[in-house]
Amino acid sequence: MNTIKYKKLNLQEGDTLLDMGCGEGRHSIGALLETSANVIGLDLSRNDLSTAKSRLKDFDISDLQTSCNFGVANINDIPIENSKLDAVMCSEVLEHIDSPQESIEELIRVLKPGGVLALSVPRYLPELICWKLSKEYSKTPGGHVRIFKHNQLKDLGVRNGLEYLSFHWAHGLHSPYWWLQCLFWSTKETSYIVKLYHRLLVWDLMKKPLTTKILEAILQPLIGKSLVMYFKKPA
Repeated sequence: MNTIKYKKLNLQEGDTLLDMGCGEGRHSIGALLETSANVIGLDLSRNDLSTAKSRLKDFDISDLQTSCNFGVANINDIPIENSKLDAVMCSEVLEHIDSPQESIEELIRVLKPGGVLALSVPRYLPELICWKLSKEYSKTPGGHVRIFKHNQLKDLGVRNGLEYLSFHWAHGLHSPYWWLQCLFWSTKETSYIVKLYHRLLVWDLMKKPLTTKILEAILQPLIGKSLVMYFKKPA
C-alpha cells in the first residue's frame, strides 16, 4: 500500500524519479511497475537496500523499457547534479532528520524546474498519541525526532520557493496498529492483539476487500497515519 500517489507526480514516459530514503523499496518498486519512469532509490541503510534489491527480483520486469536502481546516499548530500530529476519523492523520512531545512534544500536542488516534489510525514495527532503512549517510541535509535504539524510541512516547502499543489492523508487503518505497538511496547513482539491487528493489515493488503476500503476512506480524514503533500518547483 503506497503512501505517495504516483499520478500526482506528473511523470512522462522516460522521466527520472528519485525515491530519497527509499528503505526497503516499497515506493521505488511500485513506481517502476505503475509508471513509465526510470527510478532511483537512495538510502543510508545498506541492509534496507539489500532487501529492496531482493524484492525487485520477485517481479518480472524483463519487458519493461525503464529501470530501477538502488544506491547508498545521505539526504543532505545527494550525489546527483543540479536540476537533473523530473520528480522527487521523500516518504516518512523528514521526521528522522535533525535538519529538515538542509534536507529540503538538497531535494529541491536536484529537481528540475517544473518538477514535482512529494513529501510525506506522520500526521500530527496520530503521531502525538504514539509519543504519549510510549516514551521509548521516540527514543529508539534512528527513530522519530520531531512531529510536523500540517502548516509546518507546508511552510517548509513554500518558504524555500516551492509552489504548493495539494495534500491528502493516508493509512487510516494503520494508526491503531501503531497505538497498540506503543501501548504494549515492551511486549509488542509477542503481544497477541498486536499480531492480530497486523494480520488484519496484511489481509487488507492482499485481498483488498470492499469493507476495509470503505473503512479506510472513513478513517483517513480522522486518523490517517500519514500526511502527504505535493509541491512544484517553479519553472
